[in-house]
Amino acid sequence: MGMLAVGCATTAVAQQAQQPAPRQYEVTLKEAIERSLDVQPAMIQALGDQRNAGASKRSAYGAFIPAVTLGSSAARANTGRIDQITGRPVPAEYSFTGSFNASLDLFDGFRRFTNLKATSATGAAADAGIVNQRFQVTLQTKQLFYNAIAVEALVRVAEAQVARAQQQLQISIEKLHAGSATRSDSLRSTVEYGNARIDLLNAQANLATAQANLGRQVGVDGLVRAVPDTTMPAMPDTAELRRLTIAEFPAVEQAEAQATAARAQIWSARSQYWPTVTVSYSNNRQGTETLNGPPNFPFFGNYPETFQWRFALSWPILNGFIREANQVTASVNRDMAEARAADARRQANAQLTQQMAVLATAFEQISIADDNIAAAREDLRVQNERYRVGAATILDLLTSQAALTQAEVNGIQTRFNYLIARSTLEATVGRTL
Repeated sequence: MGMLAVGCATTAVAQQAQQPAPRQYEVTLKEAIERSLDVQPAMIQALGDQRNAGASKRSAYGAFIPAVTLGSSAARANTGRIDQITGRPVPAEYSFTGSFNASLDLFDGFRRFTNLKATSATGAAADAGIVNQRFQVTLQTKQLFYNAIAVEALVRVAEAQVARAQQQLQISIEKLHAGSATRSDSLRSTVEYGNARIDLLNAQANLATAQANLGRQVGVDGLVRAVPDTTMPAMPDTAELRRLTIAEFPAVEQAEAQATAARAQIWSARSQYWPTVTVSYSNNRQGTETLNGPPNFPFFGNYPETFQWRFALSWPILNGFIREANQVTASVNRDMAEARAADARRQANAQLTQQMAVLATAFEQISIADDNIAAAREDLRVQNERYRVGAATILDLLTSQAALTQAEVNGIQTRFNYLIARSTLEATVGRTL
């Protein structure tokens, strides 16, 4: 039964090897980051916020210049009319009208200045938000990229586990035929081989999922294989990181700028208690021409002119406590923004300490995991030889095989943890280590 299972598995593997696999899309880490920054909605939203902030700032500057409106109209009638004054018929004519209007707020309770300060702070927050979002998207991409690499390595571990289990099954069957092993040894080897194949199938399914998630992150409709780097990045200088100022972290800068904008909105709301002084100028020209006469466009002929200068003052005394409600809303928004900024500083400080400790721990675990793998391989080699000569039981051998598989899995996981810890620290401090 065991030989049949081994033969069927070998035949299936051989048939799969004969079929040419379709070429899979591959990306390096640099390519994955560049593509994700171009297609991720969060990054596009951050860029849109920056554009909106720039437009709002231009609008705030525009409030200091006059509002100008030009107007013109032309009308044509193909029938005459009767002049109401003279009673004489008037032939068909063209009617032209032109207008020019300009207005400017001379004083608005300093609202324009506070709005300019608020929009400048909002622009600074949008700039910091782009930096912060760029590192967040980079972190997400690195997580998916490294996860795809780790899962692919786990597939190789599972394949090696299947190969060892298949070899052990073959040995136990041969020893059974030679009379130097029991039926229980071959049955246990068969179970171990079946479990190894199940682990391999699960690892392959996890690999497909990881590559699909990476494809979505980089904007590819399909599976994307992560091309691993040949070198492991070194441990960064943590002493240099501790000298960084918390206020320079992108998330903290963004929260501080948002708090500044909220404080500026307080003064913008208070401007409603001041009067508004406005100056305006309007100029209108209107004239008519007969159908047979040449048109004389406004502002270029002798049409009658009407102009007007106006100075106006508006001072709302009572407006149903709307100003007071706006003042309270602005105060609440300021308090919330300041609380979020303070919490962002504390969170950044806590994350820096935590992530530096995680990074140092993960880096030390790599060498420990490598030593464990070497020891587990040697132990399995010894147990294989002892089992061949009958000095060890099948249980000892299976235990050593399981220990080696677990050691290899731990070795992959420690490297993955180190890379993720390093990427998370980069996203927190807002710079590449």
